[in-house]
Amino acid sequence: MTWNWYANNHLDKNRYEKIYINLILALVSLGLYAQTNRNKTIINAALHGWEYEIKAGVNLGGTAPLPFPEEIRSIDGYNPTLSITIEGNMTKWLDTKKKWGIITGLRLENKGMRTKATVKNYNMEIIGYDGNRLKGNWTGGVRTKVQNSYITIPVLAAYKLSPRTTLKLGPYFSYLMDGDFSGHVYEGYLRETNPTGDKINFTNGAIATYDFSGDLRKFQWGVQAGVDWKAFKHLKVHADLNWGLNDIFNKDFKTVTFDMYAIYLNVGFGYAF
Repeated sequence: MTWNWYANNHLDKNRYEKIYINLILALVSLGLYAQTNRNKTIINAALHGWEYEIKAGVNLGGTAPLPFPEEIRSIDGYNPTLSITIEGNMTKWLDTKKKWGIITGLRLENKGMRTKATVKNYNMEIIGYDGNRLKGNWTGGVRTKVQNSYITIPVLAAYKLSPRTTLKLGPYFSYLMDGDFSGHVYEGYLRETNPTGDKINFTNGAIATYDFSGDLRKFQWGVQAGVDWKAFKHLKVHADLNWGLNDIFNKDFKTVTFDMYAIYLNVGFGYAF
């Protein structure tokens, strides 16, 4: 009986070992097959003029009025904040030498800044001490925070200047997923309704907040121009200027009396498949 028990357990052990070995071999074979199949797909795409890339970077810049309005007397502080971008794109080369191509893809990005300015007769809607909204002309200090999240589709023409360098130019189209344009005023006064209206002072540390986030335009577009440089076989670095061509606020928003545009430089790196 002892011998039978030992023999049966030894057989079970051998059986389990064979099962584990076969399972490992199957997983390795499946991984090799998937890797081989992926490589074949990428090679086949490259032979037909397609290239794929994933990218990451940061946006540096701000939301600026153009031309610069006379109401803003000075910019006293600027912080670009951390604005990250993640992008996947594809390039279709149009000729056999791969000189000219079209790039498109999908980009998730943040665009933000913090500023401090001194203004005079600046059209403003603030939230007063009692929570009521007050409209008028503000003279004094203004702090502004902008932090917007977009999903963006670029459509770019590409020209390969050299085996390592590619130039890009074309439009981009963005949808605002989440927006924040807010801040506060300080050390100054508000003339209600117009420049000669009743004077309301905010001094000795008193502030009044404002929030125009609900008036941000959902769809924005502009032009993108940039350059890619291939540092290694798969590693690229890039620099792209993104210049907004429509006002960030809705057309019927009248509190800010001048147009403001998102102007950002995106720098980062990418992995080319």
